[in-house]
Amino acid sequence: MKPRKHTIKDNSFWLITISLALASFFVFASLYAVQPLLPLFVREFNVTVSEATLTLSLPVIGLIIGLIVIGFLSDRLGRVAFIKYSLIIAVIPFFFIPLLDAFSLIVFLRFLQGFTLAGLPAAALAYINEEIDRPHIGVATALYIASNALGGMVGRVMAGYLSDRFSWEVAFYSFAGLGLIVVILVFLFLPKSRFFQPSDLSFRRDIEGMLVHFKNPKLLTVIGMGLILQLAFTSVWTFLPFHLEAEPYSLSVKTISYTFFAYGFGVFGAPFAGWLAGIFGLKPVRIAGILVLSFGIFITLSPPLPLIIIGLCVMCLGFFTAHSLTASTVAEQATHHKGSAASLYLVAYYIGVSMGSTVVGPLWNLAGWNAVIIFAGILPTAYLGLVMIYQKRAENRSMEG
Repeated sequence: MKPRKHTIKDNSFWLITISLALASFFVFASLYAVQPLLPLFVREFNVTVSEATLTLSLPVIGLIIGLIVIGFLSDRLGRVAFIKYSLIIAVIPFFFIPLLDAFSLIVFLRFLQGFTLAGLPAAALAYINEEIDRPHIGVATALYIASNALGGMVGRVMAGYLSDRFSWEVAFYSFAGLGLIVVILVFLFLPKSRFFQPSDLSFRRDIEGMLVHFKNPKLLTVIGMGLILQLAFTSVWTFLPFHLEAEPYSLSVKTISYTFFAYGFGVFGAPFAGWLAGIFGLKPVRIAGILVLSFGIFITLSPPLPLIIIGLCVMCLGFFTAHSLTASTVAEQATHHKGSAASLYLVAYYIGVSMGSTVVGPLWNLAGWNAVIIFAGILPTAYLGLVMIYQKRAENRSMEG
């Protein structure tokens, strides 16, 4: 008798969903935990702001490489093993980093950690699509993606609170403990694959399938938007701790970490954006999200702290609205090889994270918070304007032809 796929009525559906949600929570908490700690690293290791941001940008580069390499391997060797064992390996650096005095070694271990963390995002969505009955895939996917945002938010707050209350070393050991608990639960409860079919395509064919999208200008503008959105968004969050620890605010790391609760607006904003897109259409709501993102960023130019917090909340609402609908547009614009198109968007998205955490550093060194915010606020709307001009000219050429 042929096995049937898991439905929302099955206990196995919830074992899959909760296991992947927990794993996702840990992965993204681990990735972004260092963001509120950057000023601490500058002081403790006597490094520059740009060097401190390498603890975020290099793990993201490792994640990008891992998405490509582990994604290729999981298509051939299976999903569950990569999910489980990558989690185990990703926990290990949290035990060793607090013991190191050389900042370069800390950055190197973070890079390796980023590579191993890719095991989950490289395999999870494919696993969900293979193992869960089609009408219920949306529920499992939504809970998995919501855990991404929730993990990123809680990871930042937890790291900031523990570092201020105890030390950043205690924070890292706490993440190690959290990781071990998640590993045990995932090993115990994540079911084996039943519908995995290994791919027999060569790595070259996989790359060719991804490169074919570079011939689709409309798709490239959408993928570029993913990079631009994340570049602007990450720029603000990376340099916010430096801004708020300085005069006239002089906030502690713990207090600064509470600003990351603004992510809550994103957790609820993305599903709300999907509902609005169903009424008004995807494109106008996506454009509105981009404009709200820029408006929120510009609000943070205001000196009063309450206005900065309001700006962060508005920014998160706009970002997650624009990001979720831009990701949906990728599937719409890709005429074939939709999986590789989604992977390409994800790579561009994380390149934006890496650039926003390090490339903007010289701008901060040169002119401080106002320069970063003006750059981050103008960037999404300027890119949107250029895309609209390009699309209008392309339409005119096609009509003339």
